Amino acid sequence: MATFTKPSDAELRKRLSPLQYEVTQHEGTERPYSNEYWNNKQAGIYVDVVSGEPLFSSLDKYDSGTGWPSFTKPLAPENINTHTDFKLFMPRTEVRSKHADSHLGHVFDDGPAPTGLRYCMNSAAMRFIPIEQLEEEGYGQYLSLFKEEK
Repeated sequence: MATFTKPSDAELRKRLSPLQYEVTQHEGTERPYSNEYWNNKQAGIYVDVVSGEPLFSSLDKYDSGTGWPSFTKPLAPENINTHTDFKLFMPRTEVRSKHADSHLGHVFDDGPAPTGLRYCMNSAAMRFIPIEQLEEEGYGQYLSLFKEEK
């Protein structure tokens, strides 16, 4: 497995768009229905835009009706950290990447079976890798998940 690290702040400011930087580094939120992946139906995985840590799979993505990409579970739970935030004056469970500590979004307990969870993520915090590029991008170990998809 690759080693995932967080680049310096100066490097992040160069590599990320202003929205990606705001979302991942300052707990920002992008607008619903006008973000890159809310309606993406391609097969593949989503990785942290900062570190490349594998986060979610298209196999667990669903339309939650919220305008943000939503998933029933993480692809690699070991790459996810959660904690309670009170930014909207009510407790919510924030989701962050483990190695880069990027803010990704929030998880709610109003999702569909089998988990009952809705991981509501910001597209700006993720990069999508279609199955055709998994091997060349270094994520070939996830190809077997999509054998039925091809």
